[in-house]
Amino acid sequence: MRLKVRVAALYESKSGDANIFRYTLLLIDIATIIFLVISTFMMDEPWVIWVDVAIGIYVLLDYLARLWIAGRKLEFIRQPLNLVDLLVILSLFAPLFNASLSFLRSLRTLRLLRSYRLQNKLREDFDFYRRNEDVINSALNLLVFLFVMTELVFMSQHRINPEIGNFLDALYFTVTTLTTTGFGDVTLVGDGGRLLAIFIMVIGVSLFLRLIQTIFRPSKVRYTCEDCGLFLHDRDAVCCKHCGSVLHIPNEGDV
Repeated sequence: MRLKVRVAALYESKSGDANIFRYTLLLIDIATIIFLVISTFMMDEPWVIWVDVAIGIYVLLDYLARLWIAGRKLEFIRQPLNLVDLLVILSLFAPLFNASLSFLRSLRTLRLLRSYRLQNKLREDFDFYRRNEDVINSALNLLVFLFVMTELVFMSQHRINPEIGNFLDALYFTVTTLTTTGFGDVTLVGDGGRLLAIFIMVIGVSLFLRLIQTIFRPSKVRYTCEDCGLFLHDRDAVCCKHCGSVLHIPNEGDV
């Protein structure tokens, strides 16, 4: 029981040890994503599989620890990001059983979005993050989306398409497709490749452009209403939508 209390404190408390622990997990997640990119240049090397297995053990232990301390375990299992963790674990251990679920490795990037408590801590510790939180989160969403699309392209094409030899080739195709530039020097092969290209183009017209827009021009601004405390307002808001009080939101004259 003491061990469970200790583990719960590391994941949920605001102590110095807990903050170090959560930042360490964040750094490990970032390192695994970097490895995800680097490993695409060495896919046939045996050691890549064993590094994937090691990462899988880490993700599994992290998942089991959070499940152990969860009050409502069934609700914990049903949460979308926890379901993503299960898929990532499955993809990382699949090569040991001669199965190929490598395309699911791209979901590993979604782990960067899982901890709202960590976001709160970043807001408290770093003034730069607090002042640019919306832009940073939008950029992170764009990065995750781009990585997932690129990994899907790479894992579905690198063994059958000579034009997709590594992550950079897949990234080049994904970006040119999402931005509807379409140079045509790199194309996807097979019916599955064509369907994936269509999916990426459709997404590019909607979600991708929307994410770009939110980075350069966030739809909301942060300004705490002195009367009711509401802190998210439209960029051109004159009065608070909640209480009607007049706002004095600083701006540069562009709204």
